[in-house]
Amino acid sequence: MKGAIKTISINGFKSIRELHEFELRDLNIIIGANGSGKSNFVQVFQLLMAMTRKGLQKFIGENGGADNFLHNGPKSTSAITMELEFESHSDHREGSNFYRFELSPTVEETFLISEERKYVTTSWRSYGSPSLESGLYDERNEKSAVNNFNVVGHFVYESIAHWMVYHFHDTSSSAPMRRSEIVEDNKLLRSNGSNIAPFLLRLKNENLFRSYYEEIVSAVRLVIPFFDDFRLDVLKMGEAEKVKLSWQQKGSDFPMQPYHLSDGSIRFICLATALLQPSPPSAIVIDEPELGLHPEAIRILGELIQDAAKRTQIIVATQSPLLLDQFSIEDIVVVNRKEGQSTFERLNREDFNEWLNNYSVGELWSKNVIQGGTSYE
Repeated sequence: MKGAIKTISINGFKSIRELHEFELRDLNIIIGANGSGKSNFVQVFQLLMAMTRKGLQKFIGENGGADNFLHNGPKSTSAITMELEFESHSDHREGSNFYRFELSPTVEETFLISEERKYVTTSWRSYGSPSLESGLYDERNEKSAVNNFNVVGHFVYESIAHWMVYHFHDTSSSAPMRRSEIVEDNKLLRSNGSNIAPFLLRLKNENLFRSYYEEIVSAVRLVIPFFDDFRLDVLKMGEAEKVKLSWQQKGSDFPMQPYHLSDGSIRFICLATALLQPSPPSAIVIDEPELGLHPEAIRILGELIQDAAKRTQIIVATQSPLLLDQFSIEDIVVVNRKEGQSTFERLNREDFNEWLNNYSVGELWSKNVIQGGTSYE
């Protein structure tokens, strides 16, 4: 899959002391006990996305400052380094492109990007002098440049900038996904689902995307049997036109409102929309999507994840045995906590062939045959 991450190396980031050239495939299901490091792995992608938007300093400040990111603090870790290997940016040649950076803490408890490089064909090229913000954003318009280093820089920017980490945990009565949003905010589904209504409205109204909208509606009907269709009425609010997630149930023309949806129902609507959208991000990362879902909804969710992995790279962190049952053993990456650090291991079918004759993947996880339970240090 062009633009996919082939391998990732992480050193000194929170609980991840050292992860060397770890392979990522089209479908990656990350499992592990509480505190093992799954969420820290997910946060790596949020950090990189912030860097493409010149938002590194804001991201670090909002998440506790530099010391909070260093493995065992600044006395143990002097810098964070990461290296990503991407599939080739060209359809006409095979190979990989690399992006590498180093974050060094400052006395102001933030980070300086002390090194930032890209690798093309046979050599590394620096993005420039040490800086408080990444040089990735500056290469967003370099796709037509004749210099291959600039073209690759643009490719790396495009790959990372178009990741999306979806986090639909907040389904409270005041959650953004339950509120109105302006009609114009409809191009990309936001990470917290705040623009779910205008995004669905665009899919519904544009002929090019209508089939995707119908697939989303069909998926929702499987989980919410009384659901008929979205209404998505546009309302004039002052100078703005806004829309919220109104819908109708079967056998009634009464307009149902977002507060009529349970937490699990509205969360599934957001998940189905993210996974069935017509132009998915270059990578989709979802943390614990099973929260609040009925077992049947989790089964359908697994099918949606598998289908989405045919179109883009998928990384899902979960603790659900029911969700694991929907995947092959080779899709599973186990995160364990050993000697104060996170370790990552992709499972091999040969190691579990005998067990799989009698048990599902989820059952092997529940029985700790797949060893990823709570560890006591």
